[in-house]
Amino acid sequence: MATDIRLKEALPEIVDSLVATYTEQSPINHLGHKPLPSRDAIPGIISDLFDVLYPGFSRRQNLHLGNVEYHVGDLIDSLHDKLTEQVSRTLRHEYELTAPHEDFEAIAQQRVVEFLRRLPALRAILEKDVQAAYEGDPAAKSYYEVIFCYPGLEAITIYRLAHELLLLDVPLIPRMMTEYAHSKTGIDIHPGARIGPGFFIDHGTGVVIGETCDIGANVKLYQGVTLGALSFPRDAAGNIIRGMKRHPTLQDEVVVYANATILGGDTVIGHHAVIGSNVWLHHSVEPYTVVTLEKPSLRIKGPDTVDIAPGYQI
Repeated sequence: MATDIRLKEALPEIVDSLVATYTEQSPINHLGHKPLPSRDAIPGIISDLFDVLYPGFSRRQNLHLGNVEYHVGDLIDSLHDKLTEQVSRTLRHEYELTAPHEDFEAIAQQRVVEFLRRLPALRAILEKDVQAAYEGDPAAKSYYEVIFCYPGLEAITIYRLAHELLLLDVPLIPRMMTEYAHSKTGIDIHPGARIGPGFFIDHGTGVVIGETCDIGANVKLYQGVTLGALSFPRDAAGNIIRGMKRHPTLQDEVVVYANATILGGDTVIGHHAVIGSNVWLHHSVEPYTVVTLEKPSLRIKGPDTVDIAPGYQI
């Protein structure tokens, strides 16, 4: 490849102009001796957690009752160290100005140990999620297939881990985790959502679940479903009011079919309701309700154009 050395003489000028934009007032650079959490560390932490939650399904094979305790012990010890480092970084970044004398490493360790204590209970919930996927999809041949192959379960697992960290007041890392899941699966679940056991997302791509959603037990969503905000209330200065419930509530046993959109913090979908494909809904419905669009007429273009009324066959 031919290189014109003379053109490289412009590079120092480019560097100077870039560095001049790195001001203390800029929100898109972080300069200092106290690092932020590492994006590169998050996938490794998630992989370790998957090994703990689903032993034998991930990186380490040939596990049995004779060696699993050693394997899990090694992972938990490693997770303690990795998470403590990352959580202490986020706590320092979040609270150093308001609490400069806090021992953020000690606080991080306490929260990480409490998080690790919650993993056995989390496994019990995930078992119900796996069962819901198997029982809710006739294409699933086994629990093993669900764990190995279903992106919905991967996204739900990462969400449940992130949600526990959020409940322990760990900033930033829960959102980093769910956005990692989003990038892998196409499923966007905010860690602040509250989701009951037996949750199943079939196919999954394009699902969006907002921060203040409340989802009951044994709820099933299909691809493209949006559980979103109807509007963003603002204060007198025009700033978005944060901390309000903006996203819908789905009670137990609700089914929402593909590409349906349900919006609004006051919207409650009653238990055992069914929301059909492509429905746009921003008001509550009673339990056992079925909400569908009217069947559109079909137009088939051939030698002669034929209109097919709803309910007719050709």
